[in-house]
Amino acid sequence: RNVMRKQRNWEKQLATKKSKRKEEKQRRKLNRAQMPATNSLNPQYPKGLMRETARERLAEAQSRGPKLCVDLSMTDCMSDKEISRLASQLRRLYGSNRKAARPFHLFLTNMSQTSRLYRECLRMNDGFLNYVMEIREEPCQALFPPEALVYLSPDAEEELKTVDADKVYVLGGLVDESIQKRLSFSRAKELSIHMARLPIDEYMVKKENRKNFHSKVLAINQVFDILLTFFSTGSWAEALQAWFPKNKGYIVSSAVCAAPPSPEA
Repeated sequence: RNVMRKQRNWEKQLATKKSKRKEEKQRRKLNRAQMPATNSLNPQYPKGLMRETARERLAEAQSRGPKLCVDLSMTDCMSDKEISRLASQLRRLYGSNRKAARPFHLFLTNMSQTSRLYRECLRMNDGFLNYVMEIREEPCQALFPPEALVYLSPDAEEELKTVDADKVYVLGGLVDESIQKRLSFSRAKELSIHMARLPIDEYMVKKENRKNFHSKVLAINQVFDILLTFFSTGSWAEALQAWFPKNKGYIVSSAVCAAPPSPEA
């Protein structure tokens, strides 16, 4: 009996590793597709020039790109382990934006230089001070008019239909282990900020799995990757297919896979 249980666990581990490799391969393929044509046509493009080109795109996004804030006002309720995970997620978020052909103008708000998160970002993230983003101590509602803000929360009733250049999208700087549920929802409601959620219910369906586990809670870098891909392709189905983690128990519905891209993106 123990041998059979060990065999099942081993097979499960192999299946998980295989799924992760496939997902990572798909993500790298999509990242290459989103890179500017000069990079894809010339794989030997000098790295220094590629970095400079990326910085130019990011600088242009600061004047013309859609705006996204990461609201870091809730880090006081997080453990040191969660702070470290958040610092890692911010690094991945910035990395995705740096590689994007159509990057966002990024803001880290409520980010004090004396905070645990700031110190952890300096410790964990090489070149953090050189990131092409705005690090502000002020909250997002002090930087932008309230009517321009759209707080993204999985608990919001309204679905996000498009990425509007006139809006400022806000992600709550939290991690999965945070003990207080619906915190981003409560934060947005407290500030009277308009809320929206990713259109998971409209484009995805539950997939049967052994643990009967289904979750719509994503890390901030995962939400951002979905937004980036939608902004580039105009297709929620493609964005969710590429970036929604397979272990969350959802798949894109076959009924929407062939749907045409949104003309509003």
